[in-house]
Amino acid sequence: MKTSASLAAPLAQALQPLRARWQQLAAREQNLVLAAGAVVALALLWSLAVAPALHSLGTAPARHAQADQQLQRMLKMQAQAQQLRQHAPSQPQPVGNTQALLQQSLQAELGASAKMQWLGNRAQVTLTAAPASALARWLAQVRDNTHAAASEMKLSRAAAPAADATTRWSGSLMLELPDRAAP
Repeated sequence: MKTSASLAAPLAQALQPLRARWQQLAAREQNLVLAAGAVVALALLWSLAVAPALHSLGTAPARHAQADQQLQRMLKMQAQAQQLRQHAPSQPQPVGNTQALLQQSLQAELGASAKMQWLGNRAQVTLTAAPASALARWLAQVRDNTHAAASEMKLSRAAAPAADATTRWSGSLMLELPDRAAP
């Protein structure tokens, strides 16, 4: 109790000049000061409480849609991972079969725009103006069928003929076979 009384005395002394000035104001001036104070209080209330809440309500549908899209992508990746686990061969494929499968799928999807060279358990694929869509399909097949993964890619966008608007890639990529297919 003594501490609150000791704090009240200096506060009362500090407010004394303000009270005196308030008493000197006319009733109309007091009303104007009260109205200005109310406007400032409402502005603070709006900027600190109401506006952020309204902003959150306004952006919630967009954030919800974005979260739903992210969830759908994650569920798709989960299903893909489960599919890969289910289709994983119980016995390792011999390297010769994997190499033949990769070479066959490369020729089927990319044709003459791709060449493959084997370096042990790795395959180097050299691309010359390969269509982007065919390359994407082939890489998906490689991942799904042989479980090989691209460990290096050095690709650049190739100039397409004037009549062709297809995106084409040139360069090289390195495929790494999984350990189970190693000799």
